[in-house]
Amino acid sequence: MAVEDDVRSHLFGLRLQHCVEVPGDARIAESEIGRVQQKQSTRFQTAREIADDGLEALEVDVGIRAPGTRGRQVTEAEYGQAENGNGHSLLLPSPEENSTEIRTSSVGFSRNNPFPARLLTNRKLNGEGSGKETRHFEISLEGSGLNYDAGDALGIYPGNCPALVDDILNALGCDGEEAVPAPAGGEISLRMALTTNFDITKPAAELLHRLTKDNAPLRELLAPDRKDDLREWLWGREVIDLLVETKGASFSPVEFVGLLKPLAPRLYSISSSPKAHTGQVHLTVSIVRHESHGRARKGVCSTFLADRAGEITPVPVFFQPSHGFRLPANGDTPVIMVGPGTGIAPFRAFLHERRATGAKGRNWLFFGEQRAATDFYYREEFELMLADCHLTKLATAFSRDQAEKIYVQHRMIEHAAELWAWLQDGAHLYVCGDVSRMAKDVDAALHTVMETAGGLDREGAAEAVKQLKSAKRYQRDVY
Repeated sequence: MAVEDDVRSHLFGLRLQHCVEVPGDARIAESEIGRVQQKQSTRFQTAREIADDGLEALEVDVGIRAPGTRGRQVTEAEYGQAENGNGHSLLLPSPEENSTEIRTSSVGFSRNNPFPARLLTNRKLNGEGSGKETRHFEISLEGSGLNYDAGDALGIYPGNCPALVDDILNALGCDGEEAVPAPAGGEISLRMALTTNFDITKPAAELLHRLTKDNAPLRELLAPDRKDDLREWLWGREVIDLLVETKGASFSPVEFVGLLKPLAPRLYSISSSPKAHTGQVHLTVSIVRHESHGRARKGVCSTFLADRAGEITPVPVFFQPSHGFRLPANGDTPVIMVGPGTGIAPFRAFLHERRATGAKGRNWLFFGEQRAATDFYYREEFELMLADCHLTKLATAFSRDQAEKIYVQHRMIEHAAELWAWLQDGAHLYVCGDVSRMAKDVDAALHTVMETAGGLDREGAAEAVKQLKSAKRYQRDVY
């Protein structure tokens, strides 16, 4: 089986019935493979259940998206071929092959059997001089039979960066052709397992404990009363750092993969409407790149999309419905949308959806970023919507454009009287973005609006907000 076929099969969760041929001294005893496969099966099932919990959390107020996250973790690394000269890559079939494959398997596409989609558009949204890298992606759903609604999330199964895989193989003293058990049964090469099956960034607890045999400082940090110290020490460190820093540690390939966590999918809020963007799904993604402990780090999924995916490399996708984040059924109902940064994604979808359905209700968008000149995402689209009155109001907050930092919550308070009036008219309020700070600040601003413009005391404001939530008029997609 060709390398590219091997990668594609494992990325899309297909069971392989072949065994990788390896030199005699590298062959794995069947008993050892069976033991690790049983452990892996349990670990992957556990991860799937955890992922399901994270995916379902989209339907509740605070939608924790772990491990199916938006790819914002600073310790992520990602699969691709740009830095890899050895020919290991994910390949899309030719259009003819693709059409045949789709005809025979489209019925079952799901998060357990993701669709190998084509990336059509990869466009940077930031202007020259921006300190950020945010990109707009358009992905084809042609032939998938998959459907979604505005407000849903797209799940993506990325792979790991081949340069990082090479670094780990070098640290292990392996060439990558060693056979290890595949999660679905059979065997695959160690290189393939590290590329498509396992999380090779964040170290699992099992790996940490195994390394204590040769790492005394780490052994001390794992003491029950040193949890905070351990957390601080691990920040910005990945599996490769631990391998390099732990001199004398050695593993068999089978033992090593048994100490890793499964590679989980990432979820992104969709920034398109199926009614306005037929056969496509769009994403608005912040690309994660940074340095820590002397190494360049990459977001697993964000840089997969930015650097690797394209005409040849597929994007394995599935949809996750978000029943608790929906536009009002009555198109005449006004909506207020608060989405700074990439939190703008579902509201771009909402606005296109409302236009496509002919909804007559008023639309008010709050958007914020660092600088208007470089970070005003979809500016042309929104200005056109303002010009033709589809977008009734647009309130922006660019935090670095003045001495005092201004955020969307400040704009809400500035417009308290009008915001209160819209709510009194039955408006639905939506918030999308960071749960740790932004969502809390916006929620506090909403309480302030209730008090200052609505004349309520603190208890009355809290009760009013509670009633908005109960009536599904205050919905949040936060992460």
